[in-house]
Amino acid sequence: MSSVAGKTPNIDFDRRNLDWYIDKLVQFLVFIGGISAIVFVIGIFIFITIEGFGFLLEGFSFKEFFLSPYWEPSDEDAPEFGILALVAGTASVTGLAMLVAIPFSLGAAIYVGEFATGKTREYLKILVELLAAIPSVVWGFIGLSIMNPLIIDLFDVPVGLNVLNAGVILGLMAAPIMTSIAEDALKAVPDRYREAAEALGATRWQVIFKTVIPAAKNGLLGAVLLGVGRGFGETMAVLMATGHAVNIPGSVFDSVRALTATIAAELGETAVGSEHYQALFTIGIFLFLITFVINLTADLIVRGIRKQ
Repeated sequence: MSSVAGKTPNIDFDRRNLDWYIDKLVQFLVFIGGISAIVFVIGIFIFITIEGFGFLLEGFSFKEFFLSPYWEPSDEDAPEFGILALVAGTASVTGLAMLVAIPFSLGAAIYVGEFATGKTREYLKILVELLAAIPSVVWGFIGLSIMNPLIIDLFDVPVGLNVLNAGVILGLMAAPIMTSIAEDALKAVPDRYREAAEALGATRWQVIFKTVIPAAKNGLLGAVLLGVGRGFGETMAVLMATGHAVNIPGSVFDSVRALTATIAAELGETAVGSEHYQALFTIGIFLFLITFVINLTADLIVRGIRKQ
């Protein structure tokens, strides 16, 4: 009995050592998992910068690259690398997408956060998340096979692959993430604000529009910025729904080409290390910087509203 009692402290000591090692191992794995995202982002930026560095040093002209609407990299005599039309196409599609997504997302967030209760609320949140899970190529097929003939029939235009088509599709794609962030922003508003407004005699809608939304404006702005970032970074659906024509749009019925779609369509057909190849990576650098700034701004705004 005494020998068994004498071994107990050693067993407890070994267990404490094992628990300590396990705790340190878990901390290390969590640290690696957290830092890996930063490492990957830095690695991606370094990679695309190295690939496009030759064009930046030799063939890059700020005036031609950003202010010329002519993108003709395959011209053997005088290739041109102007992305103005591509930027205009991306901006027009993203702008129209926000016109579609913002009312839809804000309305859905208000209903889910302020009106829906119980299982109805849970089911709606699940449906919103399911929308975000639909692959972009499926949205592209919807734009190509459903929206295209529908736009031709409704508006009597020769081609239905245009800014309107891509804007509607991209707006529906951006809506789920915007709805989730907007709902979080509305939930972050303290209940005492609502109670104080109702005590003063405000109706339910007056509480929402004059109290809740102004208090959540930073979070709602963050949701919009995240949607804009999604719009700038989308590739496949935009490639299939815009018509992929290098053109500065004059109306929503004009076909355009986006920056991301240009990279996706042309990168596989260029010689590695060629001027065209490097120019595409330079577009990638530009896109990376734009989306990084948009998402960083949105993240800072959302973090600020959560701290409040």
